[in-house]
Amino acid sequence: MPVWSNRDLTGWGRVLRSTSQVARPERLADLSRLVLQGATPVLVRGNGRSYGDAALNGGGQVVLTTRLDRMLALDPEAATVTVEAGVTFGDLVRSLVPHGFLPAVVPGTGLATVGGGIANDVHGKNHHLEGSLGQQLAWLDLRTPDGVLHHLLGDDDSDLFRATLGGVGLTGVIERACLKLRRVPSGAVLVRSERMTGLDHFLQRLQEEQDRTPYVVGWIDALASGSQLGRGILELATPSDDGEALPAPPRVRRVPFDFPGFALNAWSVRLFNELYFRRIPAGGRTDRLPYPKFLFPLDALHDWNRIYGRRGFHQFQCVVPFDSAPVALREMLQTIAASGLGSFLAVLKALGSAGRGFLSFPQPGFTLALDFPDGPRTRPLIDRLEAMACAHGGRTYLAKDSTLRPDRLAAMYPHLASYREVLARIDPQGRMGSDLGRRLGLSGGGIA
Repeated sequence: MPVWSNRDLTGWGRVLRSTSQVARPERLADLSRLVLQGATPVLVRGNGRSYGDAALNGGGQVVLTTRLDRMLALDPEAATVTVEAGVTFGDLVRSLVPHGFLPAVVPGTGLATVGGGIANDVHGKNHHLEGSLGQQLAWLDLRTPDGVLHHLLGDDDSDLFRATLGGVGLTGVIERACLKLRRVPSGAVLVRSERMTGLDHFLQRLQEEQDRTPYVVGWIDALASGSQLGRGILELATPSDDGEALPAPPRVRRVPFDFPGFALNAWSVRLFNELYFRRIPAGGRTDRLPYPKFLFPLDALHDWNRIYGRRGFHQFQCVVPFDSAPVALREMLQTIAASGLGSFLAVLKALGSAGRGFLSFPQPGFTLALDFPDGPRTRPLIDRLEAMACAHGGRTYLAKDSTLRPDRLAAMYPHLASYREVLARIDPQGRMGSDLGRRLGLSGGGIA
């Protein structure tokens, strides 16, 4: 049985931190025992890619699944793969593409685990056609805090399934999952990159590609203003019929130190954004890229979060309905540009169908995601952006959140009461807990 040791943990944004007792089992049986036998609230954590405090449990216990990373079965006829919860999406892509398959849904980083992906009902660059991860699950095995193992089918509409999907890990332990796959003709995609001259142009092109292009994502210049407000680069990708097997993974490059706080300022970000925008010719460009490079662009630089310095950063990600998006996004981008705090990492894309979980983030609309270095002006700015998203019928993403106020949660997530009812039924003693759960009042999981 693994032993507990005190460790300091942080979200990927490195702003929120906590100290917990941590254990890392190597077998599923040990994972279950650790969760069920502890004396304080416990949380299961994957690879720590949630940005805020969703994977933190200060003063409690945290069980890591990074060694529970076995791929158990590939069924080519059914086009499914069965894995333990600690398998990462990057390992799945690299293992499956040579066999002619790709997970139907992957998030923007290959370093996230399948268990964490289910707990946050992650989405990818193809959400407009494939939906989020919960819509591409064949089944999952969940062990609730009472020790009962539940085999939940992907077409299940039970309260327990809907609470677990996107339920930020508070319904129990996801042990195994079976994911649906898509066949791919090669190991590469053809990526067409186009300049977007402004927000209206951007939104128009995103909607035009909704039903005809498998992967659609945009980089947006969050500091552009005036007639250039909302300019950026649109990427349209389709599976390539040509392309060799996946190349060997590139040599790992790391950010070796924390950047000084003054390195990211309005001047340096504006310069980067101008150069990044101009790298695409006015007439556009087409490239053939291996799947990992297209799906997980930031994974090529490990520890990139250190670019934001020791104070870390917050990511704000919202989705607003299509009908209110032109006004809402313009208001947000004007506010961000005026603040001078926008970063070089900013994404705009369209989402399709609503997620099936009570706390699933996706809903039909446009989603905007930006990073902001932590500082005295950052949280007030994000608070204003959250208020705008809420006022326009949108919501923010709990997997990225580090600032949301509890009073806004119910307005953003109308099924919150149903989620809380499930937690009260399956975990009346508050056995599972997290810093995010306590901050937002999701459950009663306090520190004993």
